Amino acid sequence: MRNHEVTEIQPLLTEDGSLREPGWSKRLVQQYDRRQIKAPRFRIKEWDYYLVLNEDFAGAFTISDDGYIGLQSVSLLNFKEGWEHTETILNAFPMGRLALPATSESGDTVYRDRRLQMSFVVSEGQRRISCRFDNFYNGKPFSCDILLHQPDMDTMVIATPWKHKKTAFYYNQKINCMKAEGTMHYDGKTYTFRPKSDYGTLDWGRGVWTYDNRWYWGSGNATVDGVPFGFNIGYGFGDTSAASENMLFYGGKCHKLDDVTFHIPEEDYMKPWIFTSSDGRFEMDFEPVLDRAARTSALVIVTDQHQVFGNMSGRAVLDDGKVIEVKNMMCFAEDVHNRY
Repeated sequence: MRNHEVTEIQPLLTEDGSLREPGWSKRLVQQYDRRQIKAPRFRIKEWDYYLVLNEDFAGAFTISDDGYIGLQSVSLLNFKEGWEHTETILNAFPMGRLALPATSESGDTVYRDRRLQMSFVVSEGQRRISCRFDNFYNGKPFSCDILLHQPDMDTMVIATPWKHKKTAFYYNQKINCMKAEGTMHYDGKTYTFRPKSDYGTLDWGRGVWTYDNRWYWGSGNATVDGVPFGFNIGYGFGDTSAASENMLFYGGKCHKLDDVTFHIPEEDYMKPWIFTSSDGRFEMDFEPVLDRAARTSALVIVTDQHQVFGNMSGRAVLDDGKVIEVKNMMCFAEDVHNRY
């Protein structure tokens, strides 16, 4: 059955290391345990990624342990001035030493070295992002203290296998519509998030991937007619025959979508995009503002990333037929090709 919902609390993997029940869920009902993985430690990938943004600026924060490499990253984006900077620290063969939590619901995710101190701390109903990054850009430091409010609400969780590698899997949770407050500081300027208008998103992932993958992902949050509204869209990663990761969020409740297609201009990521859906429930136009492009090539590690921020306009349809009119909603959509 397409878009199969998983509702039973159970281990994520079977004894042979394959996914027990591919599909989507509203919570982390399937329990991740890296000790059950039947793949080499250097192939295990674990990450927490937070994006906090409003119509003027954004911050992105990553702590990851990807087996034979760790990537710890901070991005500062200024949409009004049209610039961004991403600074990344690479670690060789962490292979579990970062001890990332087995669930997004509790525990602290922490990275520290001489230059970067960053932590994601989960407590009742909230998440705190703290960071100090020395020599972030042009010799100047970056710091932040951001609080995300997470009331009891639905999230997007998906368990995805690969057809030709039974021990490969992708277990992912996206938490949208977390109201954000706090500040970022860089180059004598303070960037302030206000919970009345600003939101954060968590991309929490654990798994074992195959070597070569290209995926598309988009996400956004806004207040529409006084109600928190968000979306998560994406495809291209693994075997999604059991379920897509496409979902709307409205007032804390999820609304499951079928397939969404990204129509990206081949010659220029900064030209307008179009999004269409197989069920007619996500039809959008996208006007890019800033392309956070990055390309890395180092021996077996090759990445080509375009995370494009811009304004989304169009219509989204909830499960009950209610139409959400979206106008100039700051969000992002990305096209990423990784080989590692």
